[in-house]
Amino acid sequence: QVQLVESGGGLVQPGGSLRLSCAASGFTLDYYAIGWFRQAPGKEREGVLCISSSDGSTYYADSVKGRFTISRDNAKNTVYLQMNSLKPEDTAVYYCAVPVTGSCPGTDFGLYLPYDFGSWGQGTQVTVSS
Repeated sequence: QVQLVESGGGLVQPGGSLRLSCAASGFTLDYYAIGWFRQAPGKEREGVLCISSSDGSTYYADSVKGRFTISRDNAKNTVYLQMNSLKPEDTAVYYCAVPVTGSCPGTDFGLYLPYDFGSWGQGTQVTVSS
C-alpha cells in the first residue's frame, strides 16, 4: 500500500523553526518527485515546494523562498521540510504528495494543482503564534 505520512508539526513562536518529515511506505521514494502543500483555514490548498527525483532539483514558492528548504534522505525513504523564520501566515496544515506526472510542475506555483498530485498524507498542523 502506497502511503505518505507527515510529522513534525507543532506550535512555534514567530521567527522559530520546525522540521517536517514526509515518510513513504509501500514504494521507494527516491524514484518520485515530492511536493509539499499547505492549507490554511478558509483557504485553498497551495503548493509551496517540490523536489525532483532525477537530479534533486528544488522549487520554492515566493512566499517561502529563503526560509524553507526541502531535502530528501533516500536511505530513510523520507523527504524533509526545514522551515525557518516562521511567520504567523505560515500557519496551516502541511501535506506532502506525489505528482501524478512524476515530475515537479516547475517554478510556476500556479500550476501546482492538488488534483495533479496523489498519495496524500493526512497532514501535520503547523501553528505560528506568540
